[in-house]
Amino acid sequence: MSPSATENGAKANGVVETDLGIVPVPKVEGDWTVDKAVDTVSTGKYTEGSNSPIGYFHLLERLKTTKREGWRRFDIHRGESISDHMYRMSMMTMLAPASLAEKIDVNRCIKMALIHDMAESLVGDITPVDNVPKTEKNRREASTMDYITKRLLGNVDGGKQGEQIRAIWQEYEDSKTLESLFVHDIDKIELLLQMVEYEKRGKGKLDLGEFTFVKTKVGLDEMRAWADEIIKEREEFWAGKEHIRRDGGDEGVITQEKEKMQEAYYAGHGRKE
Repeated sequence: MSPSATENGAKANGVVETDLGIVPVPKVEGDWTVDKAVDTVSTGKYTEGSNSPIGYFHLLERLKTTKREGWRRFDIHRGESISDHMYRMSMMTMLAPASLAEKIDVNRCIKMALIHDMAESLVGDITPVDNVPKTEKNRREASTMDYITKRLLGNVDGGKQGEQIRAIWQEYEDSKTLESLFVHDIDKIELLLQMVEYEKRGKGKLDLGEFTFVKTKVGLDEMRAWADEIIKEREEFWAGKEHIRRDGGDEGVITQEKEKMQEAYYAGHGRKE
């Protein structure tokens, strides 16, 4: 179904509407808590303690409408949403190279790709340059996943689905299983793909090279091959033009402060020697 649209500000049912597709990230005063974030939701609080998953389904809409913040710093304000990112990741995991696919549970990886950023529905997309300590980011996201899986889904099918979602999310966060390492790499490769696509659409006037840093944090050999192919494609696009590159063939300049933020954000990621 393709809903009909009206121009921003046009009358719908006699009421002047703003852009209903814009759903702002919750702005919380003081210490961040789930309840403070939920209190800001314009459509009202989600039903808790029900044996129906409808309240959870409503919360998932926020993943469709919340933009990935890293691109907004470059004035890409109508770019990909969090669910856009996770959808392509899930499709990419289905094409795991044979040498990996025989070692991992691909179906679990697909679920992990669809779950891993679910907490951003209320927390928002915290990026390396947002000055939020990693421990605080983890606290917010863990408390949000507890809210989703216990308060929204705790009575759905005896809580089994919520428990599975929470366990898969935690597995991704712990980064110990081969499945989680694979999905972490897919997360970075999806970013590299989007980076190149935005640059090409920008006709060489938009340099997103600071994001090439994530290639240095791709750990699995098979995934490094994909990353190398994407960087090669980018280098062919920028051939003969000045551009930023932070994936080992360093060119251009970003601030030392930004480099430190990136290193802190991706600490523990990458090849395990």
